[in-house]
Amino acid sequence: MNAPDPDHEGSSAALPESAALRRAEVENALRSGDSSALSPGSLVDVAVPLPLRRSFTYRLPAQTSYPVVRGSRVAVPFRRRVLAGFVLGESTAPPPQKLAEVLEILDPEPIFSDELFRFLLQAARYYAHPLGEVLQAASPALDRDELRRLRRRGAESAALASRRSVRPTRVTFVRRLRFDDLPARFGDKQRSLLAALTDSEEQRVDELRHLVASPLATLRRLAETGWVELSEREVLDLPGDGGPEEQVSTAAPNLTLHQRVAVDAITEAIAAHRYRGMLLHGITGAGKTEVYLRCIEEARRAGRSSLILVPEIALTPQLVGRFRARLGDSIAVLHSGLSEKQRFQTWRSLHQGETRIAVGARSALFAPLQDLGLIVVDEEHDPSFKQEEGFRYQARDMALLRATLAQAVCVLGSATPSLESYHLAQEKRLDLIQLPERATPHPLPQVEIVDLAKHRLGPSGNPYLSAPLHRALEHCLEEGQQAILFLNRRGFAPSVRCLGCGKLVMCPDCSVTLTEHRHAHELRCHYCGFAKGLREAGTHCPGAPVEGLGLGTEQLEEVLRASFPGARVARLDRDTAASGVRALLDDLRQGKLDILVGTQMVTKGHDMPGVTLVGVVLADLSLALPDFRAAERTFQLLTQVAGRAGRGEKEGRVLIQTFQPDHPALVFAREHDFEGFYRAEMHDRKELLYPPCAHLVAFRIEASELAAAKEAAHALASHLRSRGAGDESLLTITGPAPAPILRLRTRYRYRVFVRSPERAALRRTIQHARTLIDQGLGSVRVMIDVDPVSMV
Repeated sequence: MNAPDPDHEGSSAALPESAALRRAEVENALRSGDSSALSPGSLVDVAVPLPLRRSFTYRLPAQTSYPVVRGSRVAVPFRRRVLAGFVLGESTAPPPQKLAEVLEILDPEPIFSDELFRFLLQAARYYAHPLGEVLQAASPALDRDELRRLRRRGAESAALASRRSVRPTRVTFVRRLRFDDLPARFGDKQRSLLAALTDSEEQRVDELRHLVASPLATLRRLAETGWVELSEREVLDLPGDGGPEEQVSTAAPNLTLHQRVAVDAITEAIAAHRYRGMLLHGITGAGKTEVYLRCIEEARRAGRSSLILVPEIALTPQLVGRFRARLGDSIAVLHSGLSEKQRFQTWRSLHQGETRIAVGARSALFAPLQDLGLIVVDEEHDPSFKQEEGFRYQARDMALLRATLAQAVCVLGSATPSLESYHLAQEKRLDLIQLPERATPHPLPQVEIVDLAKHRLGPSGNPYLSAPLHRALEHCLEEGQQAILFLNRRGFAPSVRCLGCGKLVMCPDCSVTLTEHRHAHELRCHYCGFAKGLREAGTHCPGAPVEGLGLGTEQLEEVLRASFPGARVARLDRDTAASGVRALLDDLRQGKLDILVGTQMVTKGHDMPGVTLVGVVLADLSLALPDFRAAERTFQLLTQVAGRAGRGEKEGRVLIQTFQPDHPALVFAREHDFEGFYRAEMHDRKELLYPPCAHLVAFRIEASELAAAKEAAHALASHLRSRGAGDESLLTITGPAPAPILRLRTRYRYRVFVRSPERAALRRTIQHARTLIDQGLGSVRVMIDVDPVSMV
């Protein structure tokens, strides 16, 4: 099949993809391990960063500035624009009649290693996503102005321009030369530094500051006597993580027996230079972070890189502080707050092997680390590891794939593992490592369930602050201890009602009620961002008063201030995060706060030794979601937030308020019984054929008109059922059905779900769906979501 002319005007629907050709292109690229330069003037397949499920053929210029190999980034003309595309290899298809030429080679060398390139190709195929957009997601940014200038031939390369804007600095490195017995005259500083240099690998001198305040002076004296060798070279300074460093102890604690077993198992796997997938299941407070640190240190001693994925980098200042205190400053912290220049600095430092440790959220999965030896996915159960827009990948699952291709070790860590990961461990597809005890002698907190049907009103008069929770807070404050109250609803009131007509005040662009934010004097939509002033609230009856319904964290904060006037109360949610998560957590850790109210941001692995009481204000919120994972997420949230209590010298206590005291998720959370919850939940999943007992694909249909979305959803479901001949016994097609939030950001949404115990049957279903999608469905958009984490 000839590739259409890339300069052809028209919509993406005018460029249909052959599923067989698309699959062949990816498989050919995967099979090709040849990174030798392509000949000038040859025809190459190029993927462009657009939602087009195919590559395009271009001719390389007769003379090129740099050698072109698989993975090279090139500037190409495309529909009267210039795009930065990616060379997939030499083209084997007959050339189209009108053939465009590559304008510019943008990089002096490929931006992807062979391992990373193969990983991205497989990820694109697995998630049925356009390859160009996947490659773009893993690429360093190009300067937009410079890229625009490429329209004029002879314009300067954007990639080179961005390189010149980065100023390197000189860094001193040290390498140990002698390993014989140390002379008796050597002091503590000399012995400490030499003990840290366990092999002949170079190490940055500034990474040794945790051992000696001014290591360079001591190392110069050792260099004079031939014990070490010092050298200097230019490197790029890495951007920080957006705030002052925490004061964290640099001393490594003694390991418990279970921690030692875990460290030995992981480090032995790293030394073997083979893929191993492991699930580190440790209860809250079991010391999983210390296990990570020991293994990262071992990987670095072996000359290999480490990647640590965390649910949300803005919420892990203590984790980053511990890492830098123990491992030095040469750690790349990847997060959304970096400028394009900082992103490029970080990317280049990792790409060139100058930095071998990277910490970040899900997109850090694409970090160009060299000789990757260890990937850690901390809190692997967290749903934020799934990208919900654009390229819908699951970072946890793709971490296992990348480790496979890199011959590295991947460790998934959690106190409440996802059912998918624990099921893999039960099937021996992951090694299961248990940390059943806390790293300190403090026991898990006592958990009590408060039935709100029996305890309606406490002394505060608020129906969601029961008498048992109120008394527990009183006792906590009297003892000079701290408390956390968890409520997964921000704002003052989740919905507002017009008292003139009784109607709820809805978002004009979404099928949801507006949330009252009283401190900001406005109503907000938490989905699209629409906002209007409280005085404008009564749109149904102008001038009529309104009343808030329900309880949010903002209102709960006010109730606590009124009920406990002497207490120092603060709130942690999306509304207060902008003013500084780190400062607020520091205040709590330093005893400057008595009660912290928060959403699930307070559950994310923070270590606050002074917290002895945790109150879950309304555990039913997550149980009410129309999602087969509702019970699992509720159990995880409750267990995680309960784990914040009793991590210091005094025992902890947890109160869970609910209208469903007998729900299995709550009962098992009360007993800290993950195994019991896993068995009960798996029984239900098997009966209903839901993951991990089956595989799942969601087709999400969106249109500006309700009728168009509904018609397209019915057409897609009928198409899949008619094309599923032969697979009927393997497929369960659900829908079409309107999404729980029917209208979102002015677009109407329908869904079709397909489940199957066999992955191959789902792949065939995706191919059938793409046949219809590529034929065009008008203005309707259809998103393919493989392994969705949300049914909403």
